[in-house]
Amino acid sequence: MTRPTLLAGGSVAPAALARPTGTFAMVAADQRDSLRTMMAERAGVPGTDIPDARLTDFKTAVARELGPHASALLIDQDYGYRQLVDGQVLPAGCAPILAVDVLDQQPGKAVEDTSLDETVDTVKVVADSTRGLKLLVIWRRDGHRERRVELAARFVELCRTAGLASVLEPVARPTREEEAAGTFVLNDAIVEAARELAPLAPSLYKCQVPDGGVGSVSHLTEQAARIDAAVEVPWVVLSQGVAATDFPTAVEAACRAGASGFLAGRALWTDALTGDRDAALRGPSTDRLRRLGDIVDTHGRPWWNTTAARTQENA
Repeated sequence: MTRPTLLAGGSVAPAALARPTGTFAMVAADQRDSLRTMMAERAGVPGTDIPDARLTDFKTAVARELGPHASALLIDQDYGYRQLVDGQVLPAGCAPILAVDVLDQQPGKAVEDTSLDETVDTVKVVADSTRGLKLLVIWRRDGHRERRVELAARFVELCRTAGLASVLEPVARPTREEEAAGTFVLNDAIVEAARELAPLAPSLYKCQVPDGGVGSVSHLTEQAARIDAAVEVPWVVLSQGVAATDFPTAVEAACRAGASGFLAGRALWTDALTGDRDAALRGPSTDRLRRLGDIVDTHGRPWWNTTAARTQENA
């Protein structure tokens, strides 16, 4: 089968981020204030007591220990990107992805909104051998939906022009009114966000797991199939809000429904935030990543078998 270098819509194919099987087993290490908060909570200190260097050092360790078992690793400019690139920390088989989202986030709180970092020099990013960019979009049923679509469209076009894979990550959240009324249904919101943003044709669509990953494989597969029906490009799931013990089942269910893998952080390396960091990364974290890689290779849809890839191939 001839694998397209572009997806339908002109987006760069995500081949550089994939395993030889065409699936994705990717590690996220782009957390910023949320990582500082996790470290502070476990140490029993205020977030202000966690220096920037500690975040960078942790992410470098994640890259060093998990990179050999991952198809790609997501990192941010603030804490670790230059160290990974300049130090050649990642092996050849693990592609760097750079987060280009500017986060509107108060210390200790969730991300409220995002914007695109307009200062990113994509020429330099390409010269660094980085293979993709990622944008987080906080999606809500509010009056800013058109603005978010425009933001995501600019991001996809930026990547297309630069020859980089685009990883678009909508995270669905309730409005204050929905939260107060208890009317927010996560699964419906994930699907609605996908219908709105996936048609922009990013190289890879990254979304939440239905029901927070809680439930049987059959139930989660049924719910994830709703996402697959709305997304024509390759898609993967994230692990935010999913217990590490539930994540393998969630990944299997998503893959059975049509997903191509995962891009996850907390479900892999949270144990390493306490105790012997490197031992935890080399032991339980690596074991989880290998197991998840086996799952996506067994059940995941190769990216070149998605509707967008087949459409481009037949064009």
